[in-house]
Parts: sequence; structure tokens; C-alpha cells
Amino acid sequence: LAMLNQTEVSEFILLGLTDIQGLQHFFFISFLLLYLTSLLGNGAIVTMVISEPRLHTPMYFFLGNLSCLDIFYSTVTVPRMLTGFLFGHQPISFGGCLAQLHFFHFLGSTEAVLLATMAYDRYVAVCNPLRYALVMSPRTCLLLAVASWSTGFVRAMMHSVMTSQLRFCGHNHIHHFFCDIKPLLNLACSSTSLNMTLLSVVTTSIVLGPFTLIVLSYLYIISFIFQKVRSQEERWTPFCTCAAHLTTMALFYIPVLFNYTPPSSGSSPKRDVQVSLMYSAATPALNPLIYTLRNQEVRSALKKTLGRKL
Repeated sequence: LAMLNQTEVSEFILLGLTDIQGLQHFFFISFLLLYLTSLLGNGAIVTMVISEPRLHTPMYFFLGNLSCLDIFYSTVTVPRMLTGFLFGHQPISFGGCLAQLHFFHFLGSTEAVLLATMAYDRYVAVCNPLRYALVMSPRTCLLLAVASWSTGFVRAMMHSVMTSQLRFCGHNHIHHFFCDIKPLLNLACSSTSLNMTLLSVVTTSIVLGPFTLIVLSYLYIISFIFQKVRSQEERWTPFCTCAAHLTTMALFYIPVLFNYTPPSSGSSPKRDVQVSLMYSAATPALNPLIYTLRNQEVRSALKKTLGRKL
């Protein structure tokens, strides 16, 4: 038995969301629809931002980045989850598992930083409109976007390298629909205290840092609108844009804060899985709807793009 326990795990089994047959078909259809909505909605935004000269502004440049991210982000987890619903428990190789973990955290962290960048962009646009073109120059926008993607990449690299150093023997069933850090750490045979510390410190800083920036930006914007803007009509436009952005941020940050910032020992795996569904499958599908339905420019650009295609 001692020999058996020492065998290195070469693959993991993803247990997915449920074993109940009836529910699996229902989930398959629901998540397939969400995934297609995410691909179509975000794909349409990326196409529009590139092809419509009127949308070549900082705000839409970042929105295009966000839509790109959301396409990749949902693709990291959802297709494999869908095959799990159809064919049962999914084996995944150790390398595949690490790759999934890496890309999930790379794209998730990038989104956290990018949302803060978008909040800063709105702050400059509303509170310093005369200096906007100067402050948010194409070069600055490019640098901010590159910084967002790089931060995400470095953070994910830290986690994947640390996780790859762990030893896994014996148990290889992951109670999740993708390879996330916490379920993997639970299966490790070697000490995970360093990994846990890294997860707490790095994740808390990459989530709480941008989150604080966003809250401050919007507090400034809202107080500015109420103090400086006199007419109801003029207040309404920036207010609508802010509402859309804040909704997106709440949908992303609240579940993430829930999942990664409390001490890991106290949280239940089942709740972690449910919360993960929110930001890996639901948020990417909702983002395009939130941004486009409230936005006149995007709606008219969309009509134009569709008109061209038809």
C-alpha cells in the first residue's frame, strides 16, 4: 500500500458540476447558450471596434481588449466543461491541468487590472475633459493595455511554477469543472503552505488594488457629476456609462473576492465551484450586453456593421 501511495499522479479527473443525468443535459444547453452568447457578443464588439473609425477612441480600445479577454477567458474552461456534461468525468493530463490553471489566472488577473484602467479612463473623460486627449494619448492607452496583460501573465506564471513544484500522489479527483489552484492544492502530498501564502498575498493585492482604484474613480466621477453638472440631461449620459461599467465590475469582482480572498480553509469546495461559474461563464456573456444595450454609439455602429455584412 505504501508503494501504491507513492505513485506520482500523471493525470487528474475533473468531476464537473453534477452527476445527476437529467441536470447534465439542462446544464449543457444552458452553458452552451451562455458560451455562444459570449463568443458572438464579444466577437461583434471586437469587429466593430476595429472596423468602425468612430470607435477608435481610448474607451473603445479598452472595451475591445476586454471583449478579446472574455472570449479567451470563457474558452479556457467552458468547452471542457461542456464535454464533461456529454461524456462524464473528464481526464486531464498534469501538463494540461497546469496550462488551464495558467491561462485561467492569466486572463482573470488581466481583466482585474484592465477594469481598473477602464475606470481611470472614465475618470479622466468625465472630470478632466479638456485634458482627456492629452492624458489618454494612443501611446498611454497602449502602455496601459500592455501593463494589464503583463501583470496578469506574471501573476499566473508565479502560480503555475509554484504548483508545478508540488508532488501529487494517490488522489487525483478534482471536485471542480476546471483545474483551479485551491482544488489542486487540496490534492498535493507535499507542503502547500508557501502556495497558500502566495495565493492569499498576490491574489488579494491584484484584486483589492484595482478594486480600490475603481471605487475611488467612481466616487470622484459621481461627486463631480453632482457638483459641476447642472442640467439633468447632461448628468444622464456619464451616469449611464458609469452604471454600465460599475455593473460589469460588480459581476466580476464580487465573486472573485468571495472565492480567493478569504482564508482558504473556511470555504466549501461546492460554493467555490458555484461562484467560479459566475465569472468564468456568466460574466463574459453579460459584458457585451451591458456595454452595448446602454450605448448609442455602439448600437449605431453595430447596425452599420451588420448592414455591411447583409
